[in-house]
Amino acid sequence: MDIFSLFTLCGGLAFFLYGMNVMSKSLEKMAGGKLERMLKKMTSNPMKSLLLGAGITIAIQSSSAMTVMLVGLVNSGVMELGQTIGVIMGSNIGTTLTPWILSLSGLEGDNFWMQLLKPENFSPVVALIGIILIMGSKKQRKQDVGRIMVGFAILMYGMELMKNAVSPLADMPEFSSLLTAFNNPIIGVLVGAVFTGLIQSSAASVGILQALALTGSITFGMAMPIIMGQNIGTCITALISSVGVNRNAKRVSAVHISFNLIGTVIFLILFYGGNMIVPFLFMDDPIDAVGIALFHTIFNIGTTVLLLPFSRQLEKIACRMVKSESKAESFAFLDPLLLRTPSIAVSECIAMTDQMAKLAHESVLLGIQQMKEFSPEREAILLENEDKLDLYEDRLGAYLVQVSRKGISMEDARHVTRLLHSISNFERIGDHALNLHESAQELHDKELTFSAAAQEEIAVAIAALEEILERTFRSFLDRSGEAATRVEPLEETIDRLTEEIRLRHIDRLQRGQCTIQLGFVLNDLLTNIERVSDHCSNIALCVLESETGVHDSHTYLEDLKLNPDFLRDLQADLNAYQLPPRA
Repeated sequence: MDIFSLFTLCGGLAFFLYGMNVMSKSLEKMAGGKLERMLKKMTSNPMKSLLLGAGITIAIQSSSAMTVMLVGLVNSGVMELGQTIGVIMGSNIGTTLTPWILSLSGLEGDNFWMQLLKPENFSPVVALIGIILIMGSKKQRKQDVGRIMVGFAILMYGMELMKNAVSPLADMPEFSSLLTAFNNPIIGVLVGAVFTGLIQSSAASVGILQALALTGSITFGMAMPIIMGQNIGTCITALISSVGVNRNAKRVSAVHISFNLIGTVIFLILFYGGNMIVPFLFMDDPIDAVGIALFHTIFNIGTTVLLLPFSRQLEKIACRMVKSESKAESFAFLDPLLLRTPSIAVSECIAMTDQMAKLAHESVLLGIQQMKEFSPEREAILLENEDKLDLYEDRLGAYLVQVSRKGISMEDARHVTRLLHSISNFERIGDHALNLHESAQELHDKELTFSAAAQEEIAVAIAALEEILERTFRSFLDRSGEAATRVEPLEETIDRLTEEIRLRHIDRLQRGQCTIQLGFVLNDLLTNIERVSDHCSNIALCVLESETGVHDSHTYLEDLKLNPDFLRDLQADLNAYQLPPRA
């Protein structure tokens, strides 16, 4: 083996890691927010969590991405530590699929179908189909499937390069003498852990071991401790991801590390203890790629079966390893770690924006309540809500911009556009809610009272405002384009109501039935009602753009106002919210 073989080995590893990365990211993109929704719903008991962890890891082909995702979700307060333990165990089982696929390269036989099963023979066809899908299809989903196929082909090509690079080692006596050191299980575990930690991929580490096994120089006794060590080495990704997160999120990494360490220690004691009592005859026999995949599977499933009943104890160990501080920890609004899995990040942004929508709705209702019956206690709630809404807009806006740069799917891109357009409207609605409170406070502090006629008119306008808020936020939270179409007729109704109320106020002012001071308050009140309804209209348009494909809002509104359904709904709203007859 010369320097060029070493270059080939490094290049093969690079192709393997890149292919795994492309395949993993494309699988995540296709899964979209389904991963996050499944994580929230199916972690009610350890068995469900176990199956979910295995399923998602098989789907995205990365236990490291799974662990980082869990750290981010715990740090953001979406999941509890206890919910992640079964998922972590399941992800270890999910990683066993890759070695089985890689072991196909060691198949022997001249039969056509046997040859076709070998990755080096079918992966070029997979790559060709993938390129055709990427270049020939305009649909995002088909392009993602193409990228998965190309990523898989690159991964298998990297495996083939590594296999060819190490094949000359079989004839090197120096290599054979070096391998004798691996007969010591402790050294084997350390080598597996350190190497996997350096490349941060247990799949690549197992792949290299399988490539070395094809030389016939690796025995069962050498391979087994290395495989155990590889499971410890893969914890480095979780350890790195836990830097800068809260203590509960750090405990996710502690659970991952303690699970793999305890499992390795137990297996070492059982296996080598058994070997001392009854010597295993196969220990010095050469192991092949299938044997490595088999032991990798037995080890991961066995460790899980042994430790799953002790999930509570693992949680307690993690809590002792990472102790709580006496002072309260700050809550992470949206964890940057989730950006590594953009579909999860988008899903969390949707959940956060829904919270923002509910907060904005609550603030306006509080402002309206102040107009009906002033209470100083509500002022503190309104001010707190306003600060939260400002924080939501600032953090969510910056986070959504970051997510949009991560190569998300078309569906996620539509969600991001809808959210970016909506959050500023929610923040402005919060501002107008505070303005309503200020108008109510002015009336209260100066002991001013509107005339009976003005009060009846304001009550109609406020009732219409409450209804448009209900329609708007229901359409946003339900992602309902149909509900969103019912917002614009009521917005037009509110515009006509406020204009008529202003004209009636001028008439009363001319007749000396009202004062200029009350007129200023009334004008502020009506302006805020109009502005809130305008923002409701903007939010409804965002929903329509996302759900029905509306792109030009101005043209849409012009066409809408000529639509018979709009005119029918407008007339229904005008009839429902009629001002009392002029005095």
